[in-house]
Amino acid sequence: MTTFFLIIIYLAFISLGLPDSLLGVAWPLMQGDYGVPFEAAGMVAIFITGGTIVSSLASGKVHKYLDTGKITCISCLFTAVSLLGFSLSPSLVWILLLAIPLGLGAGSVDAALNTYVATHYKAHHMSWLHCFWGVGATLGPIIMSQFIAGQNSWRSGYMTVSFLQFGLVVVLFLTLPLWKRMAQEAHHNPVDVKEEDPSSPTADSSSSRDKAHPLKIKGVYLALTSFFFYCGAEATMGLWGSSFLVNTKGLSVAVAAQWVSIYYGGITIGRLITGFITLKVNNKTLIRMGQIIAFSGAVLLLLPLPSLFSLLGFVMVGLGCAPIFPCMIHETPTRFGKKHAQTIIGYQMALAYTGITILPPLLGFIAARTTIMIFPFFVLAYIAAMLMSSEKINRLLASSNPQAKAIRAEL
Repeated sequence: MTTFFLIIIYLAFISLGLPDSLLGVAWPLMQGDYGVPFEAAGMVAIFITGGTIVSSLASGKVHKYLDTGKITCISCLFTAVSLLGFSLSPSLVWILLLAIPLGLGAGSVDAALNTYVATHYKAHHMSWLHCFWGVGATLGPIIMSQFIAGQNSWRSGYMTVSFLQFGLVVVLFLTLPLWKRMAQEAHHNPVDVKEEDPSSPTADSSSSRDKAHPLKIKGVYLALTSFFFYCGAEATMGLWGSSFLVNTKGLSVAVAAQWVSIYYGGITIGRLITGFITLKVNNKTLIRMGQIIAFSGAVLLLLPLPSLFSLLGFVMVGLGCAPIFPCMIHETPTRFGKKHAQTIIGYQMALAYTGITILPPLLGFIAARTTIMIFPFFVLAYIAAMLMSSEKINRLLASSNPQAKAIRAEL
């Protein structure tokens, strides 16, 4: 039963990734059909991201009234209806309106499932959860491209993905009783459940921590900063990597696109591998290792080396990014307590999407007025900011450990 239930959770995360890359693939045809400027796609993306940020911030309050299963089911229904609406929309105005519930649904299910897995399952399940998001993000463009190539119709692509989402809604509705039952069983399951380590730096202060407002808990703002810069770096690589390779390294558009695909493939495969590594290595070590690898890859992009080293840099940044996000999410209940985990993870999701919204366009705005050669400098700066924030959290939480204080007093 546990395996079946995990499959449902993984399917939900595949469905979360499915719509994420549809707009970019379909937009050239959508733009022509609606007769709107090319940059209008950015407005659609902003509406989607805005809905995601709002629902992520509200996830803690929503969770007080609805359990994870109901939140996931309702959120997927929002997504399915929105995508169906996309396929039938007569104008861009309708697309913008439907982008709001699409974002709301994505943010709610993202925060809810991340919290559920972080509080009930071990780290390898979190890594595999985000690996399945990569599967969905890869399948979405494949489905859309098939309909564009065969029927020259982006609407059929959106409709097909919508039907897949409706199918998941039915599965989630039928399995709603499982969510509470599995949550109760997880607390007594020594194999799958992720328990807070009593020797962790924060375990001793659980009582005072539970009474505090989530944003007043030590280290929360640093964690939010880490998510902001992580997602900014990941999205910047995906959005501007191809332009950098074409204009600076002299690669063709097709080859540059393949290299960016390899970058995303590195993230997906890396998360699959990370799931096995977490059985032997703790989250804190994996986060640090991933950040160092990503930083090293960004340095390779910065140096005036042959194009082959740039490919290696893209691969290293992708592999480095792989463990960071899922391990930071999974570490949240240990760092800040299970009571506030849902709210804090919601905040983290909101800051993650805020980073995606602000940091890549910031680079684009400056590059348009200077040169795309600044790309690796920005990626390096974002990763460095994330690394510094993460290390400050480790030092802060270690300093609050009474065992560490006693050792320092003896010295």
